[in-house]
Amino acid sequence: MPEILITYAAEIRLAIGQTFVMVGLSILAAILLGLPLGTLLFLSRKDQLLANRWLFSALNLLVNTIRSFPFLLLVVFLIPFTRLIIGTAIGTAAATVPLAIIAIAHYSRLVEQSLLDVPKGIIEAAVSMGASTRAVVMKFLFVEARSGLVLGLTTSIVSFISYSTIMGVVGGGGIGDFAVRYGYQQFQTELMLYMILIMVILVQMIQFAGTTVARLLDKR
Repeated sequence: MPEILITYAAEIRLAIGQTFVMVGLSILAAILLGLPLGTLLFLSRKDQLLANRWLFSALNLLVNTIRSFPFLLLVVFLIPFTRLIIGTAIGTAAATVPLAIIAIAHYSRLVEQSLLDVPKGIIEAAVSMGASTRAVVMKFLFVEARSGLVLGLTTSIVSFISYSTIMGVVGGGGIGDFAVRYGYQQFQTELMLYMILIMVILVQMIQFAGTTVARLLDKR
């Protein structure tokens, strides 16, 4: 192991842990809230089971507004809200708030797109058999779209890792913040390159795992 990595071993472990916490909580928010939100976006579209123009327009506007924010500005904009619910706007826990919000918006749009790829005939067949809206969603839509949902989540996780590198601005820490503070700002280019390599390896592992799972779930 290179000497510089041994020197900063404790700090690197801490930074990796902080990244895992921020990204992990973002994934949880995406699944628990982004998945239902994306499903509701799909169901409230015109000619769908819960078609409601006003509801769809409101949800669509909300998701588009959050996703159109430059992430750094979103972090700063949400500082009062973060302080309100966490009690502080500084630290890893506080950094998870804007990450969770962008995660929900990001994944909900990918969920909607995945569900739109499900043939409409499958929904019509389910309804004709007397399936409730809940049954249509759980037993037909999610089953048919499972491969796309996994790929969408994989894409989202990669984005969350990228977003987490910005969280040093609110003291969130993480690999990206470590690379800037200890590598770039202290002119230790070698250390910065090692951190970039860690990020690249992490992303490649996640992308490979997500693609493999999606391929196994795709029965088409």
